[in-house]
Amino acid sequence: MRPTLVACEAGGLPEYPISACERLDSHFFLQWNIKRHDRSMFRRLSYRDPEVGFFGLQLIYKSHGETPLGTLPQDDEELAFLLGLSLEKWIGLRERRFNPLYNWHPVQCDNGLVRLANPVVTEVMQLALDGHKELKASNEDKAIWQRQKRLKETLKACGCSEDLLTDDVAVAWVDEWLMQNHPGQRRMPQFQASIGRALKAAVENGVLGHRARGH
Repeated sequence: MRPTLVACEAGGLPEYPISACERLDSHFFLQWNIKRHDRSMFRRLSYRDPEVGFFGLQLIYKSHGETPLGTLPQDDEELAFLLGLSLEKWIGLRERRFNPLYNWHPVQCDNGLVRLANPVVTEVMQLALDGHKELKASNEDKAIWQRQKRLKETLKACGCSEDLLTDDVAVAWVDEWLMQNHPGQRRMPQFQASIGRALKAAVENGVLGHRARGH
């Protein structure tokens, strides 16, 4: 059944679950369930009209670079431009009984626009975003761990006690203080002076209940 592209009120439309603020600029791979696609009605109908099947897949690929991610515009001229087709050619494809917009439907996006979404594409995009966020969190955690490891080495070189060096909570607090109050690179002697201020602040805030320097 061909989706009908008509002007419609935003009220009553399903809300698109992916924010227009989300980005996947470094995402170059499409996670696609081949077995699911093999059993899909879209693939079955594509055998009857391979041209529609080809451009239908192209729209799926193009939607990954749209805003919000995984959506398409409703406007025929915009859709024709996405596919590199003339408007006349696109309308001819769209008016076929089975057409490239198979299973796409209007949704309300959080940027105020009404666009087209496909439930399978939406699912794929959400999985991609979840994986991207997990990887980013993992990389950020690794970067923090490495930075705090270097800080411990610097604290040791400055003569700080072993109690402080093994107190991960205190080291994390000092690291956060330095991130906020020591602009630029962590180079001596400026960094050592900042460490002194950080340790003083840690004592004043009750983070360190013992002497920060010496044993």
